[in-house]
Amino acid sequence: MRVLLGVFLVFTGITHLTSARAEFLAQVPTWLPVNGELVVILSGIAEIALGLALIFLVKQRVLVGLAVAAFFVLIFPGNISQYVNRIDAFGMNTDQARFNRLFFQPVLIAWALWATGAWRALFTRKVESS
Repeated sequence: MRVLLGVFLVFTGITHLTSARAEFLAQVPTWLPVNGELVVILSGIAEIALGLALIFLVKQRVLVGLAVAAFFVLIFPGNISQYVNRIDAFGMNTDQARFNRLFFQPVLIAWALWATGAWRALFTRKVESS
């Protein structure tokens, strides 16, 4: 599941830089004080790097899992912006479709934490520190 998520991130990152650039640009919140094109490019590069790290940095998988989960948290405002501002992108052209997508982000976060052992590492540390 870790490698599958890594492949997914690499593919998605490549589409940030190529075929789906306009779709991703539509998700950049208008309140963000950074050029939207730059956000799309940098987030694409980050996704490729994180995806490759998931695939190849096996010994660092817990740290990579935490980084991937943090990345998914950081890009969540784009999904919220798409819903709130009723922006059509990626075939989501109804309020219901955009709303349903909001629930997918926590699944990605949990996937990153679970597939890398970061969930277990966080839970174990919490129990040990109690």
